[in-house]
Amino acid sequence: MVDFGVKENENIDYPEIACSVAERVAAGEFEIAILCCGTGIGMAIVANKIPGVRAAVCYDPYSAERARMRNNAQVMSMGALVIDPNFAKMITDIWLSSEFQGGRFLPKVNKIMAIDEKYRRAN
Repeated sequence: MVDFGVKENENIDYPEIACSVAERVAAGEFEIAILCCGTGIGMAIVANKIPGVRAAVCYDPYSAERARMRNNAQVMSMGALVIDPNFAKMITDIWLSSEFQGGRFLPKVNKIMAIDEKYRRAN
């Protein structure tokens, strides 16, 4: 486990952390990652800017399970200001124990990846 979080008395904006983590996921250095900010939304937006990364804001057990099982999300993002710490641990456990189902969901994930590739080539 690698912690990219802000250390005491350190001033770093969440986009820097999310980008650094997502780049490592895209490069294959990490298979999965968990990001946290106030709502989880900003971190997910940044992570999804990195081609090849599928980040999902997870806020309950169902969204955590489906993010992995149906969308093959490699990054989960949560909001520290909107989710109780004990509930966040439960959501994390569910996300970590879920696996991509493939099957009828694979063509959809492949389409997401094709969109990534289209815009990666455009740049």
